Amino acid sequence: MSVIFGRWNFEGRTPSTDYLDRLHTSLAAYAPDGCNSYSNEGVSIIYYPFHTTRESRCGTQPSVTKSGAIVAWDGRLDNREELIDQSRDALPDDSPDANIVAAAYELWGTQCFEKFVGDWAISIWNPSDRSLILAKDFVGTRQLYYSLDNDNLTWSTVLDPLILRPGTILTFDEEYLAGWLSFFPASHLTPYVGIQSVPPCSFVHFQNKRQTITKYRDFDPTKQIRYKTDAEYEDHFRFAFAESVRRRLRSDAPILAELSGGMDSSSTVCMADAVIARGVTDSPRLDTLSYYDDSEPSWNEYPYFTMVEEKRGRIGRHIDVGSQRPFDFTPCTDRFAPTPSSGGRPNQASRQFADSVMSQGYRVVLSGTGGDEVTGGIPTPTPELANLLVEPRFRLLAHQLKVWALNKRRPWFHLLFEAARGFFPSAVVGLPKNERPAAWLNPVFVRNHRVALSGYRRRLRVFGPLPSFQENLFALEVLRRQLACSVLPSEPAYERRYPYLDRDLLEFLFAIPREQLVRPGQRRSLMRRALTGIVPPEILNRTRKAFVARGPTAAISAQWNDAVELTREMVSSSLGIVIAEGFADALENARRAREMPTVPLFRTIAMEAWLRSIVRERPVRAPVDGPMKADAQLIRTESTPVLK
Repeated sequence: MSVIFGRWNFEGRTPSTDYLDRLHTSLAAYAPDGCNSYSNEGVSIIYYPFHTTRESRCGTQPSVTKSGAIVAWDGRLDNREELIDQSRDALPDDSPDANIVAAAYELWGTQCFEKFVGDWAISIWNPSDRSLILAKDFVGTRQLYYSLDNDNLTWSTVLDPLILRPGTILTFDEEYLAGWLSFFPASHLTPYVGIQSVPPCSFVHFQNKRQTITKYRDFDPTKQIRYKTDAEYEDHFRFAFAESVRRRLRSDAPILAELSGGMDSSSTVCMADAVIARGVTDSPRLDTLSYYDDSEPSWNEYPYFTMVEEKRGRIGRHIDVGSQRPFDFTPCTDRFAPTPSSGGRPNQASRQFADSVMSQGYRVVLSGTGGDEVTGGIPTPTPELANLLVEPRFRLLAHQLKVWALNKRRPWFHLLFEAARGFFPSAVVGLPKNERPAAWLNPVFVRNHRVALSGYRRRLRVFGPLPSFQENLFALEVLRRQLACSVLPSEPAYERRYPYLDRDLLEFLFAIPREQLVRPGQRRSLMRRALTGIVPPEILNRTRKAFVARGPTAAISAQWNDAVELTREMVSSSLGIVIAEGFADALENARRAREMPTVPLFRTIAMEAWLRSIVRERPVRAPVDGPMKADAQLIRTESTPVLK
């Protein structure tokens, strides 16, 4: 992923040389292919390219359109040929993506964003009316942050330069931290007040020190795809999935795929091999990297990913994580960590991964993220039954309740209640167990941020889109929030691509009947049927991967002294987020293998380690309206005060 950085000083001043030197030191590691810049009338734009395609090496950015707009593009354009055909300019077939994008903006203005298929982020400076546009792709695979104050507007695809500006005193955003402790924060938030992220599928327009946010595209709830036979759905899925994988194989260097042995990664690798065999991609080679743990009998993926390796006739890189620490209680001190997800110390597995990327020159890594959520990986009848409730189709509802009750071995009225509860507010039916705030959180913090702590869950609407469509959008929003928490990797730099988050593939999956995806006793029914003969049958027919239960307990026991130290003088407790005594009890219960919400537990560990690293590096002001505002006026660390 390339790096875009820009700064607009409203008084026309240019950044100092010293500031630009520090900026270059901070950003060069993320994109090592040079540096280009634009500067005029108080606007400075710096572009660090990270080349992954043959075409990208032929262009220079920032680029200037015919009307004088300055375009900086970070992305991969999947519908290049279509946009070249529609362009009024005589663009050659091997034009860089940035040139095609610039021509599209000249032709359609901001309406061009809905036409871009791919993973991308863009900034457009218009000197004629002194306005700036920042935009991101529909799912938010790329990052683009901005900060607006009285004197400057700063934007960047990397969070670091917005945090490390001279004289900046950071303020933690409590809603972000609440979201981190549950189902990820809202995608427009960052951990810091005053620094925001461009929302997915949106563009932000700045003019006269004001900003407006516009969503440029939405899924069509009225679009329905109905075929007469299962075979037609299977053919369409194979085509859409193959096209999604092909798009993400566009690279002039070997590609690395994460191969876990589950359906998501295995299907991606097997389909990629089929696409490469047809000779319709530029990628010279696809290699795999797999993790295994012989100490976990319920979670040993080795037999499964080796089946894929046997099918493709090539052995990938294997990393044994059985003897490694899955996490570290101590904060990272050798590098700056801008978010909780980046605050941990690199373990042996991450170092081995980095060594693989650097030694083989990989610039693209394929990920199976999203497959479970969009292809029916969670075998629940609830969306289908909710559809039958609102349509209404009571005779079919009664039949499906009977079939699913037999399959799930549960009373039919329990299934009916689960289907109906989504239409009622949580105050009436209560929150599901997995959506309840952790017991060790400060009650005031919970009361202030209950919506974020419950995952921003909204009640289903009876009128309008079908409940299954509403659930699809909610699942996509969770994925968007998850991607928004990630940061651009460096040392080594590489680009992640997500075949299951292709726009065209999602439009197909959202438009077909729910019963094509999940059937009684057949989770991922369509995917299994469509990929027969492409993916080994042992993987298509395996049960859902077991959750690793012993690893976290063993890790806490092995690092118990570090865990106890973490509960002393907790920064998160000083900020009024965590009750230290309650968290200590939770760690003790986890060590004794008692039932415990493990995701919030490890999110709290990661957040505390990250908070400690931040307050060691930067002065930080706690939120003015935080729950501890009357009790803790000043929080101190060994080196840096946290101002309040």
